[in-house]
Amino acid sequence: MIAAMPIVGVTLRGLLGRRRTLLMILLVALPILVSLLVGVTGGEIDGDALLDAMIVRTVLPLVALVFGTAALGSELEDGTAVFLMIKPIPRWRILGAKMVVAAGLTVALILPSTLVSGLLAGGTGSAALATTFAFTLAASVGGIAYVCAFVALSTFTTRALVVGLGYTMIWEGVLAGLLEGTRFLSIRQATLGIAAGLDEPRFGETPLDFGLSVTIVAVVIVGAFVLGSLRLARFEIRGGD
Repeated sequence: MIAAMPIVGVTLRGLLGRRRTLLMILLVALPILVSLLVGVTGGEIDGDALLDAMIVRTVLPLVALVFGTAALGSELEDGTAVFLMIKPIPRWRILGAKMVVAAGLTVALILPSTLVSGLLAGGTGSAALATTFAFTLAASVGGIAYVCAFVALSTFTTRALVVGLGYTMIWEGVLAGLLEGTRFLSIRQATLGIAAGLDEPRFGETPLDFGLSVTIVAVVIVGAFVLGSLRLARFEIRGGD
């Protein structure tokens, strides 16, 4: 763990020292802004619908995608990853450190956004609080799964951002919602399933079973780490790099 600390520091500086972080902060602030505007104008909004549509379906996958693909993919693409590869550090530790940093940043942004949005939209009643906390926990767990998947994806292709965007928008946004038999291949559906299992909120669609949702998230995290580690272990340092 100590050997991976320099990697954690470098990754943090790389992700936080760029304009993408500011854009992500603005993105996670959007649900809060919507909740505030609805409250100011005297309108009403369903807290479940807000957290479902804006957090789980939109903000969460985008934040995880940006941080997940940039944590390692940017270094692999510009060639600076070679300086990590030549160090006497197991490559699985490199991948693990990247995942931990990207997941930590994602949760650090998603958690307060979900919590504040839920409180503003749903109020402080016991039922509303239960739903807000259920979504907050589910979004945090789902964010970790998303990040691990996208970090691993960046070890296989330099177009991880495009592929990941296609997955979240086309597969999860359209196909998984239409083809019920494929929902177990959707991190979004697993996230909704965890939220439903914790509080049984009323969705417009039936989420996955809680136990299955937890299993899916666990498989994604472990599988992404294993596959990413194997791929990174085969990464060859060319003489021209």
